[in-house]
Amino acid sequence: MSLVSGKKTKMPEISDIFGTPKMPTSIQRLTSDTVQRQAKELARQLRQRRKALGVTVQNAAAASGMSRDTWYRMERGETTVTIGAWFNALAALGLRFGVGLEVEEGEPPASDCIPLAVQLAEYPQLAALAWQMGDTVVLTPREAFEVYERNARHIDQAALTPAEKALITNLRKVFV
Repeated sequence: MSLVSGKKTKMPEISDIFGTPKMPTSIQRLTSDTVQRQAKELARQLRQRRKALGVTVQNAAAASGMSRDTWYRMERGETTVTIGAWFNALAALGLRFGVGLEVEEGEPPASDCIPLAVQLAEYPQLAALAWQMGDTVVLTPREAFEVYERNARHIDQAALTPAEKALITNLRKVFV
């Protein structure tokens, strides 16, 4: 109501005064094919990492502070799981989420990562420790860690490559 004329007048919106756009009252859910594909890929990597580490769903969920059902939803790639749950799950498995961190082909992996599959041929000391397996064998990270730990006294520290030193350090971070 206007005090001058006594008539009801509509108060101008803030967006009308300042020229800023109005906030939408609702948004469309992100269901595009690209988002679904990316969620499924992240879910695949999460599941693959959990299995490579030999961690059960129950233990992974407990370590991440979430229910088993939420973990299963994440491994199915459901986009309705909160980003905080994803971050907790990744951290529990020794992974980190990077935005815009595309790795170029041929670029060495980050020094704080462990591969999901450890190829003996890429780690000379591991290959020497597990000589009976042959060079073409691929181990899980847990198996590689166990070989290193069982045979620690036989590791030639001077012969370790930087990549193998990083692998051993990172395996100890995850499994000790």
